[in-house]
Amino acid sequence: MATISQSTIETCSDSIIDFCCSPCLEHKIDQWAELFCDTCQKFYCAECVTLHGQLFGKHVTYGRGDTSKWPASKEVQDFLLKCELHEDKHLEMYCNDHSQLCCTNCAFLNHR
Repeated sequence: MATISQSTIETCSDSIIDFCCSPCLEHKIDQWAELFCDTCQKFYCAECVTLHGQLFGKHVTYGRGDTSKWPASKEVQDFLLKCELHEDKHLEMYCNDHSQLCCTNCAFLNHR
C-alpha cells in the first residue's frame, strides 16, 4: 500500500505530501517515488523502477506527470474517514437531514 513521507507530516510544512518508494521503505529508506505501478499497486524510486522494468516490462505504470492516476495513501484515506469529534471512530453513516457524514456515536447523539 502507498505510504506518505512521515517527515513531511512531522514538519507541518505547506508542501505537498509525497509518496515514498515501496521497496525502499521496506528497508527503512525514505526515498520519494517517481513511478506508480498499477499492476503491483506499489511506488518506485528512480533506482528501483529500473529493476522493476526489467522484471515486469508489461506492467502499467504512471510517472509524476500522471499523479492523478496514483491512489490516495492509506494514511490519507484514514484521515478523511475519521470523525472530528470522536477520533477513535470512522465516518460510517450519512444523515440526510443535515447532509453530513457521521460516525455511529454522532448519529446516535446528534442525528436521530
